[in-house]
Amino acid sequence: MSSVAAVDLGATSGRVIVGRFADGGIQMETVGRFPNHPVRTPSGLHWDLLALYRGALGGLTEAFRRAPGLASIGIDSWAVDYALMRGDRMLGIPFHYRDERTAAGVEAVHAVAPFEELYRRNGLQFLPFNTLYQLACERGVIEAADSLLLVPDLFGWMLTGEKAAERTNASTTGLLDVTSKQWDLDLAARLGVPERILPPLVDPGDTIGSLLPHVAQELGGSAPVVAVGSHDTASAVLAVPMQADRAAYISCGTWGLVGVETERPVLTDAAREANFTNEGGVDGRTRFLHNVMGLWLLSETIREWEREPGAEKIDLPALLAGAGAVRGEVGIFDANDPVFMPPGDMPGRIATWLAEHDQPVPKTRAEFARSIVESLAEAFAGAVRTASELSGVPVETIHIVGGGSLNELLCQLTADRAGIPVEAGPIEATAIGNLLVQGRTAGFVSGDLEALRAVVAEAFPPKRYAPRG
Repeated sequence: MSSVAAVDLGATSGRVIVGRFADGGIQMETVGRFPNHPVRTPSGLHWDLLALYRGALGGLTEAFRRAPGLASIGIDSWAVDYALMRGDRMLGIPFHYRDERTAAGVEAVHAVAPFEELYRRNGLQFLPFNTLYQLACERGVIEAADSLLLVPDLFGWMLTGEKAAERTNASTTGLLDVTSKQWDLDLAARLGVPERILPPLVDPGDTIGSLLPHVAQELGGSAPVVAVGSHDTASAVLAVPMQADRAAYISCGTWGLVGVETERPVLTDAAREANFTNEGGVDGRTRFLHNVMGLWLLSETIREWEREPGAEKIDLPALLAGAGAVRGEVGIFDANDPVFMPPGDMPGRIATWLAEHDQPVPKTRAEFARSIVESLAEAFAGAVRTASELSGVPVETIHIVGGGSLNELLCQLTADRAGIPVEAGPIEATAIGNLLVQGRTAGFVSGDLEALRAVVAEAFPPKRYAPRG
């Protein structure tokens, strides 16, 4: 049996998963899990990259122990965040995209390149934490840097010593031309981003490099690091078991990424005004999608409840069961409102929003959870309709992958509100997409995206939710 290892870094946790290929199929084994806890310092909110790296090394050590002949390692993570480098040194701890500093960056960038122009050039929806806005806050540091590495590329460098930028993740920076898929050097120069810091671009399936000797010694084995769809959503969309082109996807975790797959970007004024993005996908596809706040709304609400004096840990299945049993009207809020972006008192912000918009304010935790799930389902259904209208892709099925596919209430309410069947699963879509690119590179599986998705559908049959009423 032939094996590869995926390092999958999420906004709240990381994992290392071994994928084993045999008879045209895939099996997965999670061999390492570790938390991802951001750290606030006087300079702002940062990622604890060294703790994540330590967790990844521990998981890879176990991967080599259980599968000594690993053919390769692939790394994916969230998008937009980065480290500025000078030689082999990081110039500071990478910032978290939720850090408050980016507001000034937005103003500085738009003074040079208005959003309408940016959309024509990079095809990205407006998000205040996109990399080009963050870099506008780095004056005084960027001048000292000689390279920029996005998070999965940074981990690849730590393992191999090689610096590169994987194209699907580079497409989220705002500095990649949406048509040519090359660095937009003219835009970078206008924004004060030196050409020298932009690494060579690589594609999913390209080899980044071999493990450094000291890394191989620590892990107890050696294997090349292969570029995958290193933006986690790119890997997740690859693993959506779509067996027709009339489907939408929702990659649902901390964020809900809602959209369709297209052969080319959609750069119309209507797409820009709807704040839809065009991000790179595996094999040159375009992920035409919209960011919805996602399960962050529920997880941050639960964290706030658990911070209360004497609070006990919330039982999520019991909370969702209670939410499902709620009868009568609950308030629906705009899950895309920026007020819900920062950490903090999420229940308080939800209650304030609902009161200010003449919506019923929840009185119990079950009602709060129901309000959140109903609001997410409404946002998902609306984004699917808009994606279909803007792209011309008819949608007859909605696929929900990632952690949200386990939330039966969310899946059913999304089907109800969209009036379209939902197929839920696989849960570990990001890791599966990561593993499949590696498996294809090694020759363990073959074919285009449709062939790879057929492998997913066979190995991880989705659960179907028909719309009610």
